[in-house]
Amino acid sequence: MDIEAVSKALNGRRVLVTGAGGFIGSRLCERLVGVGAEVRTLVRYTSDGDAGWLDRSPIRGEIDVRRGDLADRDSVYDAVTDREIVFHLGALIAIPYSYLAPESYVRTNILGTMNVLQAVRELGVQRLVHTSTSEVYGSAQFVPMTEAHPLVGQSPYSASKIAADKLAESYHRSFETPVVTLRPFNTFGPRQSARAVIPAITVQLLAGRPIKLGDTRPTRDFVFVDDTADAFLRAATVPGIEGLTVHTGGGREIAIGDLPAMIGAAAGLPVEVEPDPQRIRPAASEVERLHADASLAKKRLGWTPSISVEEGLARTVAFIRDNPGLYRPAEYAV
Repeated sequence: MDIEAVSKALNGRRVLVTGAGGFIGSRLCERLVGVGAEVRTLVRYTSDGDAGWLDRSPIRGEIDVRRGDLADRDSVYDAVTDREIVFHLGALIAIPYSYLAPESYVRTNILGTMNVLQAVRELGVQRLVHTSTSEVYGSAQFVPMTEAHPLVGQSPYSASKIAADKLAESYHRSFETPVVTLRPFNTFGPRQSARAVIPAITVQLLAGRPIKLGDTRPTRDFVFVDDTADAFLRAATVPGIEGLTVHTGGGREIAIGDLPAMIGAAAGLPVEVEPDPQRIRPAASEVERLHADASLAKKRLGWTPSISVEEGLARTVAFIRDNPGLYRPAEYAV
């Protein structure tokens, strides 16, 4: 399907986005509103009523924001009721924190996903797009990495996502739940937390500080957030793909150590890098290499990335430069 057909297929559809206040989720919501979908969101309850990036989005008044907890069955059922399509992006994603609080990842990522699957099954949702991550693979055993690559839990976070993916697979096989699993590689762009490598480097650079880096050797496969959002729209609408797991990756391997110079070029600033051994993962937990084969996404979704890493970096730098109050450079290093 081309993007025009995808947009038409989503017009007027009743959709739910979990994790909608986050970096990818908020951009996805904007795309859905843009194509005429009726958007409901589920965001984690906080005492101040914060809805994350949705509070700063131009679509805030056009969506139904509901607050709850993925691990609470009632919250999930309330959000899923009367929806035709569910995009499940809600998760705890910070890898370092998963070393400190692994039980919280089990509760949100595994139990929360089971609650979504069960609600989708019982309430007759037509399509569930479940969000995976390239971290489920651990370090590449072969490249480019296809969807047949073995799953290896190299952190509590990745283990929780493997379990969530397998639950989604089991619900499709056991109950014919109409689930498609989208497995993005390293999405980046405006709004991403400065705990992630590209904004962390950018924040330090724009603050005029030396860039503190941990291990510079690992490689990643970066995809701009608008391209990832486009893949979600396609995964929700292309017929006959239930049960599939599909990569979204750029097919370009970039070393972490090469990012400062690339970001410096985008910002027009000189770069100074300092090693920071405190930012290195436990040795057996570090994912050394990621490099996607996204040919299945092209074949089944009609998807290929349209924004280069360089263009995406320029847009990311511009966003952080224009929104200095959203980041605190003293706290971030990678």
